[in-house]
Amino acid sequence: MYSSFRRYMSASLLPKKIVTYGIASSRKATKSHRPVHRQFGTLLTSSPGSVRLRQRYASQTPTALRNLHVRAISYSSIPRFVARAFRVPIAGAALGAGGLGYANYKFEELRNKSTALLSSVQDVAADFIGSASDGIKSFSSRVSAVQLPDIETPQFLKDLFASVENDEKSREENSQGESSNRRSPGENAAIAALIAATMSSPSDSIEADGNVDSRQNQLMHLTRKLIEIRSMLLSIDQSDALKLPSIVVIGSQSSGKSSLLEAIVGHEFLPKGNNMVTRRPIELTLVYTPAKADGKTPEEYGEFPALGLGKITNFAQIQQTLTDLNLAVPSSEAISNDAIDLRIYSPNVPDLTLIDLPGYVQISSMDQPETLKEKIASLCERYIREPNIILAVCAADVDLANSPALRASRKVDPLGLRTIGVITKMDLVPPEQGATILAGNRYPLHLGYVGVVTKSAGNKFSSQSTGTVAKRSENDYFGNHRDYFGASSSLMVGTDTLRRRLMEVLESSMASSLHGITNAVQLELEEATYQFKVQYNDRRITAESYIAETVDTLKSRFKDFTTQFRKPQVREKLKMMLDEKVMDVLEQLYWLDKRMPELGALAADSKVKPQDVEAYWRHKLEAASSLLTKSGVGRDSTLLVADGLRGLIDSIVSGDPFTHHPRAAERIVQFSHVILRERIGVTSDQVENCIKPFKYEVDVDEREWEQGRERAVELFQTEVAMCESKLKEIRKKVGGGRRLRSLLGYVQGLEEQAKERRNRRLAREEDVQEESEPESYRYPPGQILDARHAMLYSDRLSILKLRLAALKSRRCKAGPESDVLCPEVFLNVVADKLAHTSTMFINIELLDHFFDQLPRGIDSRLIYDLDRKEVEEFARENPVVKHHLDLQERKDKLEEVMKQLNSLSTLRTDTQPAPRRQRGLFGGMF
Repeated sequence: MYSSFRRYMSASLLPKKIVTYGIASSRKATKSHRPVHRQFGTLLTSSPGSVRLRQRYASQTPTALRNLHVRAISYSSIPRFVARAFRVPIAGAALGAGGLGYANYKFEELRNKSTALLSSVQDVAADFIGSASDGIKSFSSRVSAVQLPDIETPQFLKDLFASVENDEKSREENSQGESSNRRSPGENAAIAALIAATMSSPSDSIEADGNVDSRQNQLMHLTRKLIEIRSMLLSIDQSDALKLPSIVVIGSQSSGKSSLLEAIVGHEFLPKGNNMVTRRPIELTLVYTPAKADGKTPEEYGEFPALGLGKITNFAQIQQTLTDLNLAVPSSEAISNDAIDLRIYSPNVPDLTLIDLPGYVQISSMDQPETLKEKIASLCERYIREPNIILAVCAADVDLANSPALRASRKVDPLGLRTIGVITKMDLVPPEQGATILAGNRYPLHLGYVGVVTKSAGNKFSSQSTGTVAKRSENDYFGNHRDYFGASSSLMVGTDTLRRRLMEVLESSMASSLHGITNAVQLELEEATYQFKVQYNDRRITAESYIAETVDTLKSRFKDFTTQFRKPQVREKLKMMLDEKVMDVLEQLYWLDKRMPELGALAADSKVKPQDVEAYWRHKLEAASSLLTKSGVGRDSTLLVADGLRGLIDSIVSGDPFTHHPRAAERIVQFSHVILRERIGVTSDQVENCIKPFKYEVDVDEREWEQGRERAVELFQTEVAMCESKLKEIRKKVGGGRRLRSLLGYVQGLEEQAKERRNRRLAREEDVQEESEPESYRYPPGQILDARHAMLYSDRLSILKLRLAALKSRRCKAGPESDVLCPEVFLNVVADKLAHTSTMFINIELLDHFFDQLPRGIDSRLIYDLDRKEVEEFARENPVVKHHLDLQERKDKLEEVMKQLNSLSTLRTDTQPAPRRQRGLFGGMF
């Protein structure tokens, strides 16, 4: 037993090639010259550096184990030994466990799917059975009161119910306990009526019902919500990313598009004419208005939101307005991309969004552009792109192969997944041909065809509306051909059927687009929120707050500038004006007088007393004073201040932010001019009346005389400096002082010659018609003119220096008694008195009134006189504020759209309309 266990262990631990050591080794091993320390190794040694031992195949004997060297088994090799020993079993166990887990997962998934499928099938079956039983009970309870239509039951149904009755009789004979659960003949009649009603056409069912069920009301409410969201999205952005589908009506000019839309609305409101009258797209939004709580029928009316005409109850006026808007497009252009927005509110219309486009033409007339056909095709192609629904209108008497509407829709919708065909003028073709067209076998469309008759065939009802007449004619036609369009067919006919079909398709298309629209709106909202945070730090503004801030800025700036019109500043400006007048008076009465040197000699002679001066100079002084005071000082000073105020207002409105508001700036300037015009006349009269005493007598004391003399000295020094600077400029201009002196000599010679000729002419020593001397080319004419100016400046400079010396003399410092000898000082004192008096009354009559009335006028004209639209326009004139308001409004609208989209989850039933009307008795069930 022990020997067998040892053999088993040796066989399991050692490989088949046994390594022998010591006595049992071969002669080749003993003859090896390898070192002794490399003759021993571990059991698992296999590296190239290990000892190569002679191996032979032999049986595992106990001797081999006894002769095993003590260093042959190393403790470090035990983990590797264990790993190699259990590697294969572990891998197999892991693979088996993984396969088992995967199989279990697939089995669970299959079981869940099958359970869900079985549950859904059970729910559908239970709902169907419950609804069918409820319907049967309802019909059985009311079968006595319901007058069933005269419908011939098909033969197979008769046979079916006959067999059912026979079976029931046999069961009644066999089992007495089940008699209470059998159906009565009345119930069978109700079932027959129900099946016959399901086989009837949609128009027949609507006529039989007469009202809209709860699902229809829910559908209309959902569609209305989606239309509101569409309008909000259009106001946010015109891009295709944020756009819900609309129904685009296309067709040729004679296909009956206008009559179809008028039949849907029930009124004639589209433009009519022989020539092409639909030149702009008409975005027609129909809004259903339910009856009021008191039972009154709501009024039908239309609105043009872009025009602001208010509610228009007369549809003839709507038609005229549309005609005028379309005819406003020149005939040379014929087509405009600018759409007309029209909204009609009525209790007789469904909630729809329709876009009426110009009809296709084949050739253009003489007064139309040659590219009219291409323009219409391009415009229609832009509107019929996804996600819009295409309403292709075709006439029944025209082959569908030649229909431009179907040809255009086939380009953008090859499979016809979003195209509804409307066949108009069904009464112009035989009924069998019309039924063949509506079947859609030759040109199939996913949403099918609807046949309508939108005009009466010769019957006129003058007392009834167009919609009533068209509806009666349509019902008469389809009622007379029930074999083709009645209960036995599944064709869609009638305007009412078209309305309901359009509502279902539009709701379905909008609902299918909600997911993408929600994601797009969410992305746009996140972007708008981020931009609003980064650019404006979430700071909200309004047009009213901006205009109030602008007015506050204007008033603050106006208040700052009013410091320029305080009394000292106004007095200084008036004094400067009067100083110029004083200089003019002195030049006119004194400096041009030949006896002016005598006045200087009298002032220099200390022996001459003022009362001994000749009366000539006294009259001279009085004339100068009168000339100064009677020169219109009141009018000139008032106009000077008024011009300063005008410049003040111009400087205020020329700065930011009024650079963006030219109309507001113009209104402010006009208002300021109105105030000034009202006050200038009154103020100038008051000033003239107040300075009138100075025209006759002026009292001057010592202090005023001394101040006047000092100001006169300063004024003369300023004049001297100005004259010297002018002479310096002229000297530099002509080429130096020597050149200027030669020019002055030449000019003086010319003046002497002219003076001599004038004297001789006066003395009649030579003829009047004397020949002019040849012009000299010694100096250019421009330099001669400069020399004349230099002579005037030189003469004025000499006089100014002479009078400046007189002003600094003892005679002028003596006091007011020297007024005759120092007229410059006296006139300066008079000018100062005039400036003080004028300033006082100008401040009272003009400045105070202006500073009080202008801010009030700004408030009334910029705030209280503006309506909401003008305030919004004023704020958006500033591009910075416009961007702020646009981003803020975009963010608010996107938030409102997201709120509306989230609220639709409670309204949407997630039901999809059938792509086409189902065929057969039980086509809607399976």
